[in-house]
Amino acid sequence: IKMAGDSRFPDVDTDGSEKSEEMEIVVNVGGVRQVFYGDNLNQYPETRLAELINCLSGGYDSIFSLCDDYDPGKREFYFDRDPDAFKCIIDVYYFGEIHMKKGICPICFKNEMEFWKVDLKFLDDCCKTHLSEKKEELEEIARRVQLILDDLGVDASESRWKRCQKCIWKFLEKPESSYPARVIAVLSFLFILISSVVMCVGTIPDLQVVDAEGNRMEHPTLDSIETACIGWFTVEYVLRLISSPNKLHFALSFMNIVDVLAILPFYVSLTLTHLGAKLMELSNVQQAVQALRIMRIARIFKLARHSSGLQTLTYALKRSFKELGLLLMYLAVGIFVFSALGYTMEQSHPETLFKSIPQSFWWAIITMTTVGYGDIYPKTTLGKLNAAISFLCGVIAIALPIHPIINNFVRYYNKQRVLETAAKHELELMELNSAEGKAAGSKSELDDLSREGKEGPFYSSRIKVSHSDTFIHLLSEEKHYRTRLQSCK
Repeated sequence: IKMAGDSRFPDVDTDGSEKSEEMEIVVNVGGVRQVFYGDNLNQYPETRLAELINCLSGGYDSIFSLCDDYDPGKREFYFDRDPDAFKCIIDVYYFGEIHMKKGICPICFKNEMEFWKVDLKFLDDCCKTHLSEKKEELEEIARRVQLILDDLGVDASESRWKRCQKCIWKFLEKPESSYPARVIAVLSFLFILISSVVMCVGTIPDLQVVDAEGNRMEHPTLDSIETACIGWFTVEYVLRLISSPNKLHFALSFMNIVDVLAILPFYVSLTLTHLGAKLMELSNVQQAVQALRIMRIARIFKLARHSSGLQTLTYALKRSFKELGLLLMYLAVGIFVFSALGYTMEQSHPETLFKSIPQSFWWAIITMTTVGYGDIYPKTTLGKLNAAISFLCGVIAIALPIHPIINNFVRYYNKQRVLETAAKHELELMELNSAEGKAAGSKSELDDLSREGKEGPFYSSRIKVSHSDTFIHLLSEEKHYRTRLQSCK
């Protein structure tokens, strides 16, 4: 290392005689050499490269405060930094903006920009979007890790009821927290499937019974199974509501609204049935009960609680709102145009099935969506030609927005998996670091005991061997998990 005041530095311009605009310097970043001129660098005097021009007149202390090494004969500054990121950053001196190349970590690139003292405002908008997405991913990982740590942590100042609430919440909402929680999640999943199957099987005429008034009703056995499933859903919802940290947010959540819609029809229909039996004023109680029972189909959406894929699909559809709107717009325009053409072309046929344009909407819908029930079909040559064109346009209109929607789903699903894996690995690394710290602390205490002669030489040597084995194992595990975590990120 070259020290200030060394006689080997005769070429440093300590009196500032050379103009900084005409000065030429060489910057060596990770083995990649770049030549710069003062007039380019002084466009942004607050950057580190511009400071290199001015530091030559300030002595060696200022030089080595900016770089890792310096060759005065060549006026070459050495930096142990990423050369790929540096090649992108120096574009600001020539083009006034920076573009981040593919393959460079956005977070590392941001750190490199901070090192070279280049403001983020010079980063192009397309690259800022990529950087913000990566920052959001890291924040999401940190949030998930914090949630898991909050679940694992125990606050001694909390009351017994608060600790009980947290335990119930983990038991019902975190299947991965323990084996009993996984069992409860599987049971809840089975109850959803059983209740859905019972709802479908109960409509089979051979499995229905006839009451005293001659009306068909569900078999009592199926009714009992339905009651048991509703009882499970009710207890589960009440326990989750009681143990929820934020009850208002819990009640307004979409999936919890679905839970209420799956439970409420049973109790409403039960109440209406009893009121109708006692008060003969309700003549349409049976119709109201049947209308409410059809709402039981909402419980099938409860499966989304136990499937990250379904949750990701819902999120992808929300984010694909523009593509879905484009699809509906294409279909709406096509339906209107081809139904009007079909009605006009079929009017000359005496047995036409196109009675009006609104009635032709149905034909256009089933034709453009390639369903083709056959209840309405053209009979004239022009009508058949119109049907063929509408079919082709329908295929194209449906196919165009589907690809972006699928891409959104795949991207969000992969992102979800990466976030879950990264959060899990962060926790594993924290556990390894904690175990390593405990092992190191135990070793120091036991070494003190051995030095004091309290356990004898054999015990001391045994402690050293045991700690050495543990330490090597921890290092290998930590290296393995760090490699996996970096690959996920």
